[in-house]
Amino acid sequence: MVSSSTTAAGTPETRSTRLAQSAGYFAAFIAMGLYGASLGPTLPGLAAQTGSGLSQVSILFSARAFGYLVGSVATGRLYDRLSGNRVMAVMLVLMMVGMIAAPAIALLPLLVGVFLFLGVTEAGVDVGGNTLIVWRHGARVGPFMNAMHFCYGVGAFVAPIVVAQAILRSGGITWAYRALAVLMLPAVIWVARTPSPRSPAAHEQAELGAARPWPVFLIAALLFLFVAAEASYGGWVYTYALKRDIGTATTAAYLTSAFWGALTLGRLISIPIAARFRSAAILLGNILGCLVGIAIVLLSRNSPPALWAGTFVFGFAMGPLFPTTISFASTRMATTGRVTAWFLVGGSLGVMTVPWLIGQLFEPLGPQVTMWLIALSMALSVGVYGLLMLDARRET
Repeated sequence: MVSSSTTAAGTPETRSTRLAQSAGYFAAFIAMGLYGASLGPTLPGLAAQTGSGLSQVSILFSARAFGYLVGSVATGRLYDRLSGNRVMAVMLVLMMVGMIAAPAIALLPLLVGVFLFLGVTEAGVDVGGNTLIVWRHGARVGPFMNAMHFCYGVGAFVAPIVVAQAILRSGGITWAYRALAVLMLPAVIWVARTPSPRSPAAHEQAELGAARPWPVFLIAALLFLFVAAEASYGGWVYTYALKRDIGTATTAAYLTSAFWGALTLGRLISIPIAARFRSAAILLGNILGCLVGIAIVLLSRNSPPALWAGTFVFGFAMGPLFPTTISFASTRMATTGRVTAWFLVGGSLGVMTVPWLIGQLFEPLGPQVTMWLIALSMALSVGVYGLLMLDARRET
């Protein structure tokens, strides 16, 4: 049966079209996960090809993060003005080009430029997915948003396996990047062949009101704190466990995997939950869950079972926070590419600052500073959440 909604081209949408659009965004996030998890396991190979040490080549993480920040601001307007699916398809193609080029560059400054460029394309796909899925599903976006972000975790899980097999079979990272690029191709084709949903911004502005600076800032601040805590835990729990003599290098690696696995599981479990409960309630529950998890770690006193339990609880509760925040924002304001871009700027600043701050304080203050700063981020998020609720009550 043909629905009354239309695509950006003005043609009626069928149920199959809507499903195809959602599947395309899921595939795009799998592709983004393949790219996002590729740098870590290929870093030694990139260091070897550029004749650099790991300390030097680690600048690629900063280059990618800065590119993401720039791309978040630059690409948001494109989705408001052009066909969203075509913009996303172009970003995916450019990502593939950058992935293929990376292992062929022997000069570190040029490679930094490539990863800066890749960061821009990653932001383009991220802004597009989080915007278009809201345009597609509106007030019912919750479970679809969580499913899309779960798909990122699927890609991030697969990428290290592909890299390991490619290196095992070829002895280098070139075919690893090529294989990952080829795996992105179905997403490009699917998104490019699917019509874009129409922006409901005009209708939303009439119903919800145009996005006001204060709640946009609060949502961006919330994402800053969530992403800072997530990136800090995932990036530093390995070193934290080693320096606290809680386990061996192998145990610390498994602990890191347990965190990301719990995070992905949390997103999977949150899909049916998001269909039954309000996003505001889910947000509060998961924030409190994160605080419980980090409290277990802080009170563990070098107990391996407590560290594992706290890591699982924290990761599981952290998983739904980012997609649920975007879903909550869609109920409070008109969703545009520009607004979504500012949300992601908040998240990217979180990645760039708090993990870096932990690195500066880790040796002078000791490894415990890692968990205290993560706990501080989550405690501050309670305050920001409260301000959002106060603002929502004033509006109603």
